Amino acid sequence: MNLLAIDQGTSATKALVVSTERGTLAEAEVPVHPAAAPGGGVEQDPEELYRSVVEAGRRALHAAGERVAAVGLANQGETVLAWDRTSGRPLSTALSWQDRRAASVCERLADRADRLRELTGLPLDPYFAAPKLTWLREHLTTEGVATTTDAWLLHRLTGAFVTDAATASRTLLLDLDRVEWSEEACRAFGVAPEELPAVVGCAEPVGETTAFGSDPVPVAGLAVDQQAALFAEACLHAGEAKCTYGTGAFLLATVGTEPRRSGSGLVGCVAWRLGAETTYCLDGQVYTVGAAVGWLREVGLVGEAADLDRLGLGVDGTAGVTFVPGLAGLGAPFWRPNARGAFVGLSLGSSRAHLVRAVCEGIAAQVAWLARAAGDDLGKPLERLRVDGGLTRSRLLMQLQADLLQAPVEIYPSPNATALGVAALARLGSGELSDPAVATGGWSPVATFEPRVAAAEAEDRLRRWRQAAEATLELGG
Repeated sequence: MNLLAIDQGTSATKALVVSTERGTLAEAEVPVHPAAAPGGGVEQDPEELYRSVVEAGRRALHAAGERVAAVGLANQGETVLAWDRTSGRPLSTALSWQDRRAASVCERLADRADRLRELTGLPLDPYFAAPKLTWLREHLTTEGVATTTDAWLLHRLTGAFVTDAATASRTLLLDLDRVEWSEEACRAFGVAPEELPAVVGCAEPVGETTAFGSDPVPVAGLAVDQQAALFAEACLHAGEAKCTYGTGAFLLATVGTEPRRSGSGLVGCVAWRLGAETTYCLDGQVYTVGAAVGWLREVGLVGEAADLDRLGLGVDGTAGVTFVPGLAGLGAPFWRPNARGAFVGLSLGSSRAHLVRAVCEGIAAQVAWLARAAGDDLGKPLERLRVDGGLTRSRLLMQLQADLLQAPVEIYPSPNATALGVAALARLGSGELSDPAVATGGWSPVATFEPRVAAAEAEDRLRRWRQAAEATLELGG
């Protein structure tokens, strides 16, 4: 059976034609172009997003030269827009998950933060969809409906008005226990529950599309990007975790079929819903990872991502320099949207290579603190971390990650974990398979990084990074 799996991401849309028996038959990628806006805004052109989905899908199908039986679609998660339900026409730009302008909405609702976390599992932060929806309504338009981008894309593709349970759990509007829209949370943000899309499972047909050719094909796999990658990497049981290193770094740990509120600053949300059974996960984010490497390139410290290893492996340590990757605020466990990034400990002896290595160590340190928080919530440390994404090609970053985690880091064999995860969900949704473990196909790491430093040294480096991070929290005002 062949499937078309589409990952609509922040900087590109990827499409894969995947065969159950033969693996990936073809792939295509179409770039999209987020743009900075005043006041911490990051916006995207909705029509460009839709065109990229259709173009990438058609290119992949043309390259494969074979038909597919179903489509899976992964989405950016917290990116939102307003649109007309009759015509499907966008009524606003898409506010990216990176957009921080809704911080003012969160400040206004600060007295409800604890109750909202209790209801939804999420902290009150502009990263999530609901504050953006409120900001959009107050500053851009009150017309049409306002949703996450997946609901709009699915409507354009199939005519359905739905969102999957995993994506819905990223809004600050979903009752985490009941997996239904919370009237109380909706009231807090001025959102009418009846104007929100229906919440569906992650592996079920929601409609058919002819966007990729003349023959109608069911759309049967749905998920937010990071949960799709968690599924692809077969983190199906409590305590199994992955981290994706893309524009940001996103660590997710599966907790099982009972919802979990984090006591350690992480996010509790839906991992996936299959039939009547919901699986939950804990989630933590480093907002700027690939984006931090892009910043290094813009300021001339590196020419390309390969320079991370060329420069960083050429020095033994950071010469006392610590980097805090708060270039777009700090997510878990700090939840300080106005925090700023910083180099700490600079001296006349600090070289370009030391700065580059410090950036890699700063990213690895924040991920290690996320892993520690997940272990605290689960009651035991993570035994290993499965990883995917473009920056897993950096030997320096992966070794630093293993050192600071004090646990093995296992590299997923494909750069397309999100697309492969939604393909696996489409296999289940189309009825081809019924066992999630079989649907994910099984995999072996292409490389495993083991810790090379003693636990005491790792602890000292993590402690120094945490001190630097906490010292920078007030830099953004």
